[in-house]
Amino acid sequence: MPSSEVYILAIESSCDDTAAAVLKNDQVLSNVVANQQIHNEFGGVVPELASRAHQQNIVPVVAAALQKANIDKNQLSAIAFTQGPGLMGSLLVGSSFAKSLALALKIPLIAVNHMQAHILAHFIDEVGFEKPTFPFLALTISGGHTQIVKVKDFFDMEIIGETTDDAVGEAFDKSAKILGLPYPGGPLVDKHAKLGNPTAFVFTKPKVPNLDFSFSGLKTGILYFVQKNVALNPNFIEENLNDICASIQHTIIEILMDKLQLAVKQTGMNKIAIGGGVSANSGIRKTLQEAEERYGWKTYIPKFEYTTDNAAMIGIVGYQKFLINHFETASVTSKARISF
Repeated sequence: MPSSEVYILAIESSCDDTAAAVLKNDQVLSNVVANQQIHNEFGGVVPELASRAHQQNIVPVVAAALQKANIDKNQLSAIAFTQGPGLMGSLLVGSSFAKSLALALKIPLIAVNHMQAHILAHFIDEVGFEKPTFPFLALTISGGHTQIVKVKDFFDMEIIGETTDDAVGEAFDKSAKILGLPYPGGPLVDKHAKLGNPTAFVFTKPKVPNLDFSFSGLKTGILYFVQKNVALNPNFIEENLNDICASIQHTIIEILMDKLQLAVKQTGMNKIAIGGGVSANSGIRKTLQEAEERYGWKTYIPKFEYTTDNAAMIGIVGYQKFLINHFETASVTSKARISF
């Protein structure tokens, strides 16, 4: 067994956020994120620009994480990094830095699956937040993924449902783009939805078998709906923006909840944990909290800062892997696609 104090430096660079965190066992000492504003003008993440920005950000971000944690690099027990999934160029910046530093400090290197990290972020020791007990269901919703996962143990997970096309975050962002809202549009849809009527407009929910999702048809339906109404009234979006956003958000939440109800019925598990960037959405959080009373579920909603891409979630996986001596050699490779 390791000593009582395990210090993990964690690095996350799967997309457009350069993040570093320091954990002492399962407690977060620092969690630093550098956002890349450069993508906003392009309406989406540009992979080449993302990897260049990671190269500029990674040294100061890691330095800031160590300084904020008041930890010297020589106190570190191991270094954890995101192996995948993600943008290959971005992943390589993080993995190369992690390998080099681990080699220089002669400490273990730990590879982390980004999607597992979104789920295991619930095991960060945080005041006021209860950790789930195994087994439970995880709904992982982000810009790149939509999955329902059966979680039996820290590293015993099974995907039982996922999107066949667009991810839920993509549906939010592309709907926002159709409405003329700037990137990233998901949080803006949420903001306007709070002021609107969720039943003002009806959008058709896709019929997808079992526990899988599909959002491309909904996105197309929203596009045709907007085009048709703007042709009749050029000011339609401006006059109805809050109601349109509320109706879109309501439909997406219904799709997610329909599948969760089916998953609970099929598995017999009524403990639900959410993770991923879209779990920051206020409508989803509120609906899931209400589900505790409505369906008798036990729901787990992570601290806001652990929903979007961050290194603390990489660190908690690193800590759990450290406890079982699950280390990698310098030959470990980054993977744009990776399974559990």
